Amino acid sequence: MKAIVQDRYGPADVLRLADVDPPTAGPGQVLVQVRAAGVDPGVWHLMTGLPYPVRLGYGLRRPRHRVPGMDLAGVVTAVGPGVDAFAPGDAVYGTGVGTFATYAIARADRLAPKPGNLTYVEAAAVPVSGQTALTAVRDAGRIRPGMRVLVIGAGGGVGTYAVQLAHAAGAHVTGLCGRGKLDLVRHLGADEVVDYTRTDLPDQRYDVVIDTGGNRSLSRLREVLTPKGTLVLVGGETGEGTWLRGFDRQLRALAVSPFVGPRLVPLVAKESTANLTTLTGHIEAGRLRPVLDRTFPLAGAADAIRHVERGHATGKVALTI
Repeated sequence: MKAIVQDRYGPADVLRLADVDPPTAGPGQVLVQVRAAGVDPGVWHLMTGLPYPVRLGYGLRRPRHRVPGMDLAGVVTAVGPGVDAFAPGDAVYGTGVGTFATYAIARADRLAPKPGNLTYVEAAAVPVSGQTALTAVRDAGRIRPGMRVLVIGAGGGVGTYAVQLAHAAGAHVTGLCGRGKLDLVRHLGADEVVDYTRTDLPDQRYDVVIDTGGNRSLSRLREVLTPKGTLVLVGGETGEGTWLRGFDRQLRALAVSPFVGPRLVPLVAKESTANLTTLTGHIEAGRLRPVLDRTFPLAGAADAIRHVERGHATGKVALTI
């Protein structure tokens, strides 16, 4: 089969298109013929092995999995022992291993039937970012009707979903994003939109701040929270170091949170069939839709990751396979 492979950590130049043997579904696993795969910053971290703690789980000297990619949408071609929720021919979406390929393996408990009103490319843009936003809004932020919510990075991959989910939960949503994304974020359900190139942060107080931007200090973010508000930290790219890049604020938030009024919550996203089913309900009811910035062919995976790395994509980027 065709796949994007890498034999060492590094920039996008380490990726190459190659012919490899297709994987085989083991117990509890599903083999999926991939029709499309999403691209997000997490793929960049696993490709580069940065920050270094990433390598503890994914290979110290080289990637344990040669084929990158997590998001997928496609058709089931085989199921492993113990899988009865899916059968060959089913259209599915979710997260797997090595999805930048013609075929990929996924755990059955991280797949769900593809929403009927989405194409494969649209569906592939949902799993990682959509479940991250769902966890931020529902579990970490505990957003309820009437709350005032600020989404930082509202025009990005996670931000576009967070705006829609917070709006669906009945919150008053303010979206902070670049000038070119203001109309989109307003259309997604934001009650107010703010251009970050003109205003660093709005001069208001919020019950929940969901920060997907990752470059503001904790002290600055606490200034726009109510005394009992919640700050949800979704990733982050602060710093240029190789040890804690993207994780330094999360560690400081864990240390500081017990001693301040607001809750500071480093997000740990949850991937599951149940979460995907919740997202499907929102999608098929018209409350949630993926926003696609660009699509690339499988052979253009390196270019797709470079595009995401620049940090200005509107919504999600996907590969068509």
